[in-house]
Amino acid sequence: MNLMSSPNAIEYRVGSGHDTHRLAAGYPLILGGVRIDFSKGLVGHSDADVVLHALTDALLGAAGLGDIGDAYPDTDPQWKGATSSIFLNGALDLLNPGRWKLVNVDVTLFAQEPKLGPVKAAIRENLAQLLSLPVDRVNVKAKTGERVGHIGRGEAISCSVIVLIQRSSEP
Repeated sequence: MNLMSSPNAIEYRVGSGHDTHRLAAGYPLILGGVRIDFSKGLVGHSDADVVLHALTDALLGAAGLGDIGDAYPDTDPQWKGATSSIFLNGALDLLNPGRWKLVNVDVTLFAQEPKLGPVKAAIRENLAQLLSLPVDRVNVKAKTGERVGHIGRGEAISCSVIVLIQRSSEP
């Protein structure tokens, strides 16, 4: 018997997303929609929020809807300087026709500097609000680059995200 064809079957999917942007002076540092006081920020076509970019990718991937570059190409001038919550909200809207609901989110940030321990809770709370999820369904971890590679040299910040979505049986 095929469980997926059973009328009582619950369908789950996992998605992963990753993004990296370089750090430079003269740009704001925004992670998970939270502005962080730091001498450098992330460089990108939009606000370069690696957390929201990776999260958008993870959601689109889980639902089989491509990636952030397909939906919001950096060659399109309308996204120049855009707030990345626009991309996230668009991905969440794309989940609705398929009756997908977000179950939980696990975020790992990679940054040598600034130290993210003091802002992890604020990022977690903001993500929970943006996603309309209880805070206990959102996790944010921070890792350094141990002074190795572009992360360790403080040249960039990366983020990886894993999401779980569930298809709702309700129309």
